[in-house]
Amino acid sequence: MVTGASGGIGGAVVTALASAGHDVIAVGRDPGRLPLVPGVHAMVADLAQPQRLAAVIEEPGQLDALVHCAGVSVAAIAPVAATAAAVWQETMAVNVIAAAELTRIMLAALRRSRGHVVFVNSARGVRAAPNWSAFAASKAALQELADSLRAEEAKNGVRVTSLYPGATATEHLREVRAAFGSDYDPQRCISPQTLAAMVAWVLAAPADGYVAEMSVVPASRRG
Repeated sequence: MVTGASGGIGGAVVTALASAGHDVIAVGRDPGRLPLVPGVHAMVADLAQPQRLAAVIEEPGQLDALVHCAGVSVAAIAPVAATAAAVWQETMAVNVIAAAELTRIMLAALRRSRGHVVFVNSARGVRAAPNWSAFAASKAALQELADSLRAEEAKNGVRVTSLYPGATATEHLREVRAAFGSDYDPQRCISPQTLAAMVAWVLAAPADGYVAEMSVVPASRRG
């Protein structure tokens, strides 16, 4: 199961896992933007309303992996003095609370398969960011959620990984950079497909060890 499947990173993860032969449940708000490839089953859900997830998402008998890619940030670009409560609520709901609630709903299935939960966070060290406090706070909270879940579920064989990607070439990043007045050059970013390959690699870890945390940074390109 992959959330944020209609976005650049989530869509790439869905495609990569389906191409590897997995059956994938692609969760997103816009059914028209969900990847339509063999092995993918679309599930429409609005993560901005996590209290409704239990009513719209059915727990499978077994789930090998849950990959949280969904996230919002553009609306949260403002100083604390100008960030309304509604922005805080939406940012925390999508970036943290929905991840926690969906994990809770799927935990029995993950335990049965001794499965893996991957939280796609943000670049390591995105904290106390001027004019981006709601987003930074949500990502710090997501890290703590992952760390708590890892400690709790080790006895049940559930693996938990936090993935910290640097700048990734998505339309979302283009919008963020524009809002901050910064340049956006996709050639200096990680491609969503590369990040998806990293997720697939993490999920394919041998039985005796796995990656708990991983930072992925753009490689320098010459020429």
